[in-house]
Amino acid sequence: MDKLEDMASVYEFDPITGNIPATKVEITVSCRNLLDKDTFSKSDPLCVLYTQGVETKQWREFGRTEVIDNTLNPDFVRKYILDYFFEEKQSLRFDLYDVDSKSPDLSKHDFLGQMYCTLGEIVGSPASRLEKPLGNFTLNMRTGVQVPLLSLFVSGGILGKKCGSIILSAEELGNCRDSATMQFCANKLDKKDFFGKSDPFMVFYRSNEDGTFTICHKTEVVKNTLNPVWQSFTIPVRALCNGDFDRTIKVEVYDWDRDGSHDFIGELTTSYRELARGQSQFNVYEVMNPKKKMKKKKYVHSGTVTLLSFSVEAECTFLDYIKGGTQINFTVAIDFTASNGNPSQSTSLHYMNPYQMNAYAMALKAVGEIIQDYDSDKMFPALGFGAKLPPDGRVSHEFPLNGNMDNPYCNGIEGILEAYHQSLKTVQLYGPTNFAPVVNHVARYAAAVQDGSQYFVLLIITDGVISDMAQTKEAIVNGAKLPMSIIIVGVGQAEFDAMVELDGDDIRISSRGKLAERDIVQFVPFRDYMDRTGNHVLSMARLAKDVLAEIPDQFISYMKSRGIKPNPAPPPYMPPGHTHHTQI
Repeated sequence: MDKLEDMASVYEFDPITGNIPATKVEITVSCRNLLDKDTFSKSDPLCVLYTQGVETKQWREFGRTEVIDNTLNPDFVRKYILDYFFEEKQSLRFDLYDVDSKSPDLSKHDFLGQMYCTLGEIVGSPASRLEKPLGNFTLNMRTGVQVPLLSLFVSGGILGKKCGSIILSAEELGNCRDSATMQFCANKLDKKDFFGKSDPFMVFYRSNEDGTFTICHKTEVVKNTLNPVWQSFTIPVRALCNGDFDRTIKVEVYDWDRDGSHDFIGELTTSYRELARGQSQFNVYEVMNPKKKMKKKKYVHSGTVTLLSFSVEAECTFLDYIKGGTQINFTVAIDFTASNGNPSQSTSLHYMNPYQMNAYAMALKAVGEIIQDYDSDKMFPALGFGAKLPPDGRVSHEFPLNGNMDNPYCNGIEGILEAYHQSLKTVQLYGPTNFAPVVNHVARYAAAVQDGSQYFVLLIITDGVISDMAQTKEAIVNGAKLPMSIIIVGVGQAEFDAMVELDGDDIRISSRGKLAERDIVQFVPFRDYMDRTGNHVLSMARLAKDVLAEIPDQFISYMKSRGIKPNPAPPPYMPPGHTHHTQI
């Protein structure tokens, strides 16, 4: 598999083992009877999945569910999609937290418990449904440090303290690439609030082969009405029915309550095939409450739900655009501030060891060697920031590494590395650490080409001590409207809290009250890929994979938001004298 396919299919090939997965598996997470950590309400749970490296055995965060307010029995909507390798032991760890603030730092939230298993355990369980007790932490009496008790599960808890359970369901995903967009309204729903009307929302479930149901979508809450009109939403068809158009889809309607004890109004069932008929008399559904129907002889229904619109379109992939001619423009920006240390000393992050590359060079090479295959001319702008420049010693936060203000382009990754080495000999490391100028530099180019023919990726390599956080946030919020992504690789041992905040995976960043239109930043700490000595990268391939993992989705999110379709791929090259043969 070449590098083009490697980046476009980061979840379809394992560069460490060289294995091609048997299939993709979607994991749905639910919990029951979680610990209640809040005094005046119930916990606000979040589930974090960690996967274990095949070689390193290190745990790395794979993803997080959404936070569900005020419940001890969450059914999370956000899924985990994992590659399933039959021949591998794929170790997983699920950590549950009670979220107390908007901070992405998990140490600032209450830990509720954890569970270890393998993907094979989930897939191999009856009906691919695994339920296990959650473990908790206890204090090491000698050190006073919290440590996990992994083997002391006693009657569903730790040493008699019940922590609840976690329920994991797995389903193999089909290859359907369609997405459906639909909108619903309701009429004359039952009134559930004593002093007002209802606050209705809907929950969608797809049926499983064993007769159970898996949550797949939740609408927003429409306040104080019995005749709500919900916003339209888009959902992959495989999430709704996994390609089986006749599979039952159940919809439950609730009245939202602040304390989490939402009142059940009623339910209806349909299928993808029925919904695909669009707005018609076939898609007006009576909302039925079985308990009410049993109690009241004259019960008719609890209101109606109507499908207002339905459309379906094939999802375009990253490769569709690349094959259609979209170019990826790669720019690198390197941190030349004094906090990196004197480059002539071995303790410096910029130290030029004749026998091995430093962290800046290794990160640049790992990422650049994959991205360069998307750029036809292999000429890349390379910038530095935070240094004093000769001859007058002025401080610059946007200077060309090759010293040519009019033409900052370097020939390939080797050209960037050469210009980087030369810059270390001519500039003086200084400060402060300002990101905004290089972000705005790339944004100016991206703003000039918004027709889908080009996409811009900025790689910032830094020691993480940022000085212009407010200006950088504003630059990122503005950049989120443009065809660009930003990769930040943090080198050294500094705290990277600011970089995690910029990443915006869980809390979308904002500036001056404006939210970023989409997430365009991916941050990874370089030290996570080093061995214990800090001198060797354990896996350049794994570093590149994790750094580039979000680029295809960020790319697609921009193209979709602007309604840009990929150009048709040109026909394959045929040598002169050859003709196509039709196979009958």
